[in-house]
Amino acid sequence: MLFVNMLIVRFYKGKLCFFMLNKVVYLCPHKIKMKKFLLFLFIVPISYCAQIPVGYYNGTEGLTGYALKSKVHEIISQKIFSYSYSQIGPLYAYTDLDKYYENDNTVLDIYSEKPTEEDSYNYNLTQNISSATTEGEGWNKEHGMPQSTYYGIYPMYSDMHYLIPADAYINQRRSNFPYARNNGENITFTNGSKLGKSTTPGYTNTVYEPIDEFKGDVARYLLYFAVRYEGNLNLYNHQLSTMPLDGSEEKAFEDWYITMLKDWNALDPVSQKERDRNNAVFSIQKIRNPFIDHPEWVNMIWSETPDAVAPQAPSNLSISQLGKNFVTLSWTPSSDTDVLGYKVYVNGTYVKYSKTNSVTIDRLSPSTAYNVTVKAYDKGYLLSPDSNQVSATTLSSDNFAKDLMITKYIEGTTSSTSDVYNTAIEITNLTGHDVNLGNYYLNIEFKGTTSYYLSDPYQLEGKIAHGESIVIINPKSNFAGVDVNQYKFVTNSAPLTFTGSQYVELSYGTKTIKTASTNNYEMLFETVDAVGSRGISNTNANKSLYRNTNVNKPNSTFTASEWTEYGMNYATGLGSFLAANEPEKVELAFAIYPNPVSEKLYISGKNLSKVSKVEVYDISGKLLQIIPKTFVNQNFIDVSSYKTGVYIIAIDGVSYKFIKK
Repeated sequence: MLFVNMLIVRFYKGKLCFFMLNKVVYLCPHKIKMKKFLLFLFIVPISYCAQIPVGYYNGTEGLTGYALKSKVHEIISQKIFSYSYSQIGPLYAYTDLDKYYENDNTVLDIYSEKPTEEDSYNYNLTQNISSATTEGEGWNKEHGMPQSTYYGIYPMYSDMHYLIPADAYINQRRSNFPYARNNGENITFTNGSKLGKSTTPGYTNTVYEPIDEFKGDVARYLLYFAVRYEGNLNLYNHQLSTMPLDGSEEKAFEDWYITMLKDWNALDPVSQKERDRNNAVFSIQKIRNPFIDHPEWVNMIWSETPDAVAPQAPSNLSISQLGKNFVTLSWTPSSDTDVLGYKVYVNGTYVKYSKTNSVTIDRLSPSTAYNVTVKAYDKGYLLSPDSNQVSATTLSSDNFAKDLMITKYIEGTTSSTSDVYNTAIEITNLTGHDVNLGNYYLNIEFKGTTSYYLSDPYQLEGKIAHGESIVIINPKSNFAGVDVNQYKFVTNSAPLTFTGSQYVELSYGTKTIKTASTNNYEMLFETVDAVGSRGISNTNANKSLYRNTNVNKPNSTFTASEWTEYGMNYATGLGSFLAANEPEKVELAFAIYPNPVSEKLYISGKNLSKVSKVEVYDISGKLLQIIPKTFVNQNFIDVSSYKTGVYIIAIDGVSYKFIKK
């Protein structure tokens, strides 16, 4: 650390003052409107003074609208570091101490801070309480984005960009009410923030209004949420009357809320406090709030002007790949230029959306017919007519797994008393297609006073390709030859605090309406794969478990014979599972040609003679032909008798599409 002598000039209590320093300190004006016009030097330790890394926002140049939003989401979601909710409090020492108003290193609470006069009360970090009956009793952690929105699931649950310290009483009274201007009919708090009936156009119910000094702070962390969790927003509880999410991935919030947040972003420009906090949170979570770095992006993103005309329907919907548990389809995009994406319907029910002109529908049943249509949606969220309908019958068998699977369970030296958990989980995709991770969760079971219970889950995100493995690792892991920073999912949330006695599972989450009366959603979890057994104290302690390479399908019931045991702290090959009968070898080894074909469809590949079976299906999934040991003496199949059309050829369960001319 470099220490220098320096003359500091600043205002203090309305007077111009001079300070000679020979150490690194934080200096900020006292009780002046700090965000606007200040004369001071701000000197901080280098570790907490990180600026925007060079190239961090590469790829955003020239983008506007929702295209910019999606690109920024891609950038800030490359690394996902999260800590347990209980660990956040001490971290406020780096992110939320008052070095800006009273400059006294007390907890800076935007719900109670008075920017131009002495605060009514102050807190230190030890005054963290769970509840209060009046202001000034203590502080607790406030989810600026209510946790009921995302069911209290990690990593959203502990995201420090909107998890802030706040007076416990004000936090309780704010509850899950949205932010907005109001008449203060319920209560006006000591710093002037208010709770009452909304006076903001577009909403009439109860809202909480922060003071003007912090309205921009609130707007920017809410809009951060809309960008950071794009792709999963449709899974959240947007039906809550107190949370104005609109269920879309692009716009994210209802129109009235977007208008207000844009106004607040302009009303209250980015402060030095926000910049410093953004840098500090980035050093902890490896993710930045883009609207603190680029507040101009708020208007650039939420600037789309939708028309009132529904888009044209997509066309030429067809099957690209067919398996036992999945079907991949593609189509000709809608001709309209304002199309945002496509909604996919199976047997008339909406199942998922796609930003591109292809989609994989997975977790299907074998030998079952499914009718699929696609609709385009535009910037006004108007839907096109249906595409042509495709009837797809899944194969009776293939070599792929139905679902993702846990392939490594790694435990090392741990100390629960010091929050050191040397743990990691590896998950592998052998399904034959890309899988959207947003519906997958890690769960862990703990023993309560009288029974076992599943703790707060950890949600995955993004995509995992066929043949790819991902790693979820505890940030304090210290395995030989393993760099925690090389992995995307780094978390100290509950599922990564196992010590061997807990049951740990990979789950598939489904959003469902909890009650018809409230119309609120909850997540229901289906076990996909597991280590250990439910409702008992397991004996997986002090060891690492590696899935045997001859196992290429998940098992919702833990089967010890599928695993090889290693000692504690063993993590060799983490992130590189490859099954012995990995179907990807077949997929990559063969090519079909010509395509389209008139008479003979040739197959090339170095292991051609080892293929045991070839099946040919029509585009609906109807089996037309089974050809055993096809390529012992030849490298083609004769399709001259087939009618003109699209077909699926399955080579040992790996399917390809070809066209018969």
